Amino acid sequence: MSNLLSFFIPKEKKFFSMFEKASLNLVDISKLLVEMVKTSSIEERKRLRNEIENLEHVGDSITHDILNQLSLSFITPFDREDIHQLAVVLDDIADYINGVSSRIIIYKIEPSDITPEVVKLAELILRCTEELHIAVEQLRDLRNVEKINEAYVRINSIENHADDIFDMAIGKLFDEEKDPIKLIKMKELYATLETATDKAEDAADIIKSIQVKNA
Repeated sequence: MSNLLSFFIPKEKKFFSMFEKASLNLVDISKLLVEMVKTSSIEERKRLRNEIENLEHVGDSITHDILNQLSLSFITPFDREDIHQLAVVLDDIADYINGVSSRIIIYKIEPSDITPEVVKLAELILRCTEELHIAVEQLRDLRNVEKINEAYVRINSIENHADDIFDMAIGKLFDEEKDPIKLIKMKELYATLETATDKAEDAADIIKSIQVKNA
């Protein structure tokens, strides 16, 4: 039996490296989003939007690899359902970040229309992905409870902060914006930014659940 297990165990390590690639890709794509919402150059915006889209495709490829490996693996390091859910949620985060950059370009949102709340939400997404990457790195050794707990608490705190900023931004938008088309565009932009932080919290919940199950 030990010989049989040793044959399968190396395959388990592939999941760790793939999840780490996925979470690091999220950090990279989030950094580009922060740059995008801060630049006043239209051309630079377009360049950054293309880079974000390219990294979103990289994320899609990593997700495909994880799910394909899941279908091929007899033994997995933790529950198959958790592997599937975590892969999908990490991919969702990249999708929403890409959705923000797409809306900025498609809706022709001027640099002058990028509010401090938009910038702050983008920065909070970056902080969420950085904490997620820390948590994902701990999947190799689930005995390191402290680091997972710390990242989990910080992500929840960041997401709560994002909720507060979103609520204030929407209230301000309805109070001050008189152009109904612009109001709709900005409301969707805020909602997409905020949802990205929600998805990061979902990913943190899955990682915490994995840690608890394997304690």
